[in-house]
Order: sequence, then structure tokens, then C-alpha cells
Amino acid sequence: MGNQDVVTESTEGKEKQESLNLLTSTQTVIKEALEKLGYQESMFELLKEPLRVLTVRIPVRMDNGEVKVFTGYRAQHNDAVGPTKGGIRFHPEVTEDEVKALSIWMSLKAGIVDLPYGGGKGGIICDPREMSFRELERLSRGYVRAISQLVGPTKDIPAPDVFTNSQIMAWMMDEYSRIREFDSPGFITGKPIALGGSHGRETATAKGVTICIREAAKRRNIEIKGARVVIQGFGNAGSYLAKFMHDAGAKVVAISDAYGALHDPNGLDIDYLLDRRDSFGTVTKLFTNTITNKELFELDCDIIVPAAIENQITAANAHNIKAQIVVEAANGPTTLEATKILTERGILLVPDVLASAGGVTVSYFEWVQNNQGYYWSEEEVEEKLEKVMIRSFENVYSLSQTRRIDMRLSAYMVGARKMAEASRFRGWV
Repeated sequence: MGNQDVVTESTEGKEKQESLNLLTSTQTVIKEALEKLGYQESMFELLKEPLRVLTVRIPVRMDNGEVKVFTGYRAQHNDAVGPTKGGIRFHPEVTEDEVKALSIWMSLKAGIVDLPYGGGKGGIICDPREMSFRELERLSRGYVRAISQLVGPTKDIPAPDVFTNSQIMAWMMDEYSRIREFDSPGFITGKPIALGGSHGRETATAKGVTICIREAAKRRNIEIKGARVVIQGFGNAGSYLAKFMHDAGAKVVAISDAYGALHDPNGLDIDYLLDRRDSFGTVTKLFTNTITNKELFELDCDIIVPAAIENQITAANAHNIKAQIVVEAANGPTTLEATKILTERGILLVPDVLASAGGVTVSYFEWVQNNQGYYWSEEEVEEKLEKVMIRSFENVYSLSQTRRIDMRLSAYMVGARKMAEASRFRGWV
């Protein structure tokens, strides 16, 4: 958020201590999940870090003639099940540990929705908001040249992520095809339809989150029609989610972007906001009556969806959340300490590795269509996604009820089981 509230020294220190970093918190939960599944310490030692991480330096000639060198990463967590799969993000705060953690999450997501993949993730330290169209193209092509020996349709399949889109995927596919000297649409997913992209890919993450909200609401006897929903983040996932929830009859009472949040207890005019949203998901700068991030999470509502960045729900604000359901559309928006607090308060938390798995699911559909050379209608894609997400939600929810554990731990157990078994059968552990 752009207008963060001032925090006291004691609160700030506590938040830093509990959030640590994404990799450490991910390892904490995956260790517990593997222990509950009955695996020995050696399995955790294998799965706690990616099998390989490549760091690259990418020289790019900027529009002013200056050459700027960017740092990029590609992590491949585990390929026991199949090729690795995961997005590429362009962001000024990308770190190696973040990319490692996100690659582990991709392995877990693939396991939860039962895809033949391990997890991968990539990132470049840059700010695309300060780069021209042509500079972004040069950077995208340079990154592919740097990682080309590590990736491919049977090795590691990238996709869009934060501040990357179908155009960037198109440049990357074109560059990879030039290097390999043959057309290779299956190298990357999230492409434009004209280049072998799948119907429904752009909205897939939000569709998956919507299905999880609906399934969670059933368990808490909440009617979607009239339900009050707060969405933090108005990027790809957040904006489409706001539209889907609005169309389903819910009241989207608040949304936010990097500069602030908008609130109307009677429900925001989502179509009006979508018409005025820019390509980076910004809309609140057009308004003067914004609220703060702190206030956003304390609003009266039924469902909260953090769809922005990590560590937004912490021990400092978890006690103030009034929603009955929290559904994580973003990666890592809730700290482990906050997860514990929400669970103790009886709030149903649907974790990121389940809720946001719609994106990788439809990416898999795109890859299958590329390999077959046979393409499905949008209705077929949505029908298949619906079945996958409902089945996956039920698997995770049922395990959480049977074992009397929170849904994050049960999701990690479901997600880790397949890659752990594949690694065991291969004789790696």
C-alpha cells in the first residue's frame, strides 16, 4: 500500500520477527507436513530447497543509449513428478529467497490440483513501470537467452506472474523459438490466443479463487448473494475477482491498490472502477476519500481476500479481522503467527497454495493443448477448471477436518505427498 499507517517500534519489530522471510516460513510448514505424513528427515532435506537455482545477468540497451545490467533468477524446485512449472515476475524487490520459496509453492500447488509438474519460478529485479515497451522487450528476450539451456516444454515451462503478461510471454516464446530454430509454443504458457494461448488463462487465477470462496462459504452457511467482500489488490487477480463476485450478487464493499483503498458499505460500483483502472491495477489515485490499509482489514465484512503482496495479515492485525472467511489470492499474505490466531478465532482460512491454483491449472491446460495441437473452447476450459478446483478444495478441507488442523497445513500435506512419493520411488531418498 502506498499510504501505510505508522507503526510503533514494538509492533514493527514483532512483525519483522514473525514474517522472517518467505523461504523460512515455507520450510517451517513443509517440515511439519512431511512429519505428519510419516516421512523421515531426509525427505525434508531434499524438498526444503530447489534442486537448482540459476542467477543471470542481463545487459539491456536502454532507449537513451545507456546499457543497464539486470539480475534475474530461475529456480527449479523438484522435477521428480515431471517438468517444473511456474511464473516469471518483474519487480524491483525480487530476491533469490523469494524465488526459491515461490518455486516450492508451485510444487505444492501442482500436487494439490494433481498436475504432472514440479515447481519452478523466475524473476528479474526491475521496475517495469519505469521502462518503455521496447526496453521491456529487450529485457524479456535477454532473460530467455540467459536461461534457454535450463528451460523447455519438457524441462521447465514459464508463465506470467507479477507485472508480466501475455505480450511478454509472446516475446519470450519468439526468442526461444529463434534459439531452438523451430516453433515451440509449449515452452511457455499465458500466451496470446493467436500464438497458442488458452481461452480462460487470463481470468484463471480469479476463477479459481471464486470457486474456493464459494466452496468455503458453503461450509460456513454464507450466501454469496449479498455477502460483503473486501479485496486487497486490484491487479489481474483482484480486479477479475471483484467482477466475478459482483456478478454473483456479492457486495464488494472495499478494494485497494498500491496507493490506498476505497470503501462503500453498500457496495462499490465495480464496473465503473474497472473502466478507470490502469494497466498496473491502479485506480484509487482518482479519488480523495480513500481509507488506509489498516482500516481495510478492520472493516465489517463476511469475506476478506488478500490479493496483493505478502505479510499483510500479521499478529498485529489478525485479532481485528471481522470476516468469517479469509481466502488468500496473493502469495504469502498471512504470516504463520496470524494463521494460528485466525484459526483459534474460528475464521476459515483458505491458503494461497490452494486458492490461487487456478492459474497453474489452466496453464497446464494450455500446455496440453499446445502438445496436442487441439484447442478447447472457453466453456470447456471453465468446466474442467471447475471440476479440478472443487475436487482439490474438498481434498484439503476434508483432511483438515479429519486431522483437526488448519487448511494451510492440510494443503501442504496434500501438495507434498505426490512429489515426496515420486522422489521416493525414483530412489532419491
